[in-house]
Amino acid sequence: MTNRIAQLRKERRISQAELADAVDVTRQTIISLENGRYNASLLLAHKIANYFGMTIEEVFLFEEEEA
Repeated sequence: MTNRIAQLRKERRISQAELADAVDVTRQTIISLENGRYNASLLLAHKIANYFGMTIEEVFLFEEEEA
């Protein structure tokens, strides 16, 4: 799963710390999400999408694995 968090954050000139505070996680969690080292829980994905005024699908890109 990939995401557009860094892109959306930069477009809106929001720091990692500001986003982390807004969705009640640590800055390190935002860094890990942006770097693809951590996948957000459904609750966190909802909070982030809601913060940006988007749907979860617009922020988080689910890639189907090839068989």
